[in-house]
Amino acid sequence: MNESLRGQPRLLLAVNGLFVLSGALAGTFLNVYLWKSRQDYIMIGWFTVAQQIALGLSFWLGGKWVKEFNKMNALRLGIAVSGLFYLLVLWLESRVVDYVWPLGALLGVALGLFWLAFNIVFFETTGPGNRNAFNGWVGLLGSLAGIVGPWLSGWLISAMHGNRGYRVVFIISLCIYGVAAVLSFFLKKRKTPGEYQWLEPWHELQSEDRDWRVMGAGLVFQGLREGVFSFLIGLLVYIAAQEESKLGQFTLITSAVSLVCYWAAGKWLKPKYRSAGMFWGALLLVAVIVPMLWTVNYGTLLIMGIGTSLFIPLYMLPMVSSSFDLMGESKESAGMRVELIVLRELCLMTGRLAGTLIFIGVLSASAAPRTVTLLLLGLGAAPLGSWFCLRRMLHKNIVPER
Repeated sequence: MNESLRGQPRLLLAVNGLFVLSGALAGTFLNVYLWKSRQDYIMIGWFTVAQQIALGLSFWLGGKWVKEFNKMNALRLGIAVSGLFYLLVLWLESRVVDYVWPLGALLGVALGLFWLAFNIVFFETTGPGNRNAFNGWVGLLGSLAGIVGPWLSGWLISAMHGNRGYRVVFIISLCIYGVAAVLSFFLKKRKTPGEYQWLEPWHELQSEDRDWRVMGAGLVFQGLREGVFSFLIGLLVYIAAQEESKLGQFTLITSAVSLVCYWAAGKWLKPKYRSAGMFWGALLLVAVIVPMLWTVNYGTLLIMGIGTSLFIPLYMLPMVSSSFDLMGESKESAGMRVELIVLRELCLMTGRLAGTLIFIGVLSASAAPRTVTLLLLGLGAAPLGSWFCLRRMLHKNIVPER
């Protein structure tokens, strides 16, 4: 591991890795679990809408807590509420589809609290010199979790048949959340100066300095794709294969490819190559969807999955690193890091909600396979919008915050 990632950054990577692993174990099959109870795309869409609204509100409302009080407690509560969510899923069993709004909101709160605190600690423990490397390791560990978690879950669910396998998977996930919570107690708490400014995200978007307005637009385009792709791809794989083990196999293969690509991108994608890397990454993310225009089956989905794993690091690393570098552009912006992280998430939430509502609207009119494919192609082109918005900013020289 990079020498610049020793100490707190390494511990933060461990907490992140465990949280993502637990989500990969249980979350990969969560939408399949809902689908098996009621085969309804719209219902799963509303579950995602509830989740995204609660996630965005958690960032905004939780900002005061993490800035003025203890951000580590917010991170731990996020882990605990994630565990509570899966306990409720276990208890409700097939009745879970009757509670998609409250359950979606609960999961959104859990994810919002965890990722708000994580992003702030990430900003505080990294700088422009090691941020790309840290992001590369985040992607690498996420890929490792994607290799181990879904494959193990798929195997257990298929081997045990029925809901017993799902119960075992959710219980394992709960245990991993517990380990992540224990490790979080070793992260150092840093005091964030100043009082929380509730309306700062809005003021930044209205500022004469256009940087955050441009960044916000790029993040909305990123969210357009994420909102639907985050739940629909895995569901399509299951519908095509009709086996949880096949979805586990799909995720194993694509995550293995992603692991290598995130490592390579983190190592070699230097700041001066961000614009070109982001453009080609965004363009190729669209190209890998094209084979599905002819037919949607396990094979074409696998081509898209492998292609996405190959090219998404070229798009995501510049997106993440440039937004965090912008937070550290000056002492003033670094001091407003909580509000700026809230702004970043609210822009992503806006995009995700818009994408999911487009999905619900289109599928309400027609749920034909061709319609789903064209929708994927349209929303899959959104990363090109991110690049168009940020193409000039990606060439800026950001002054280190330290």
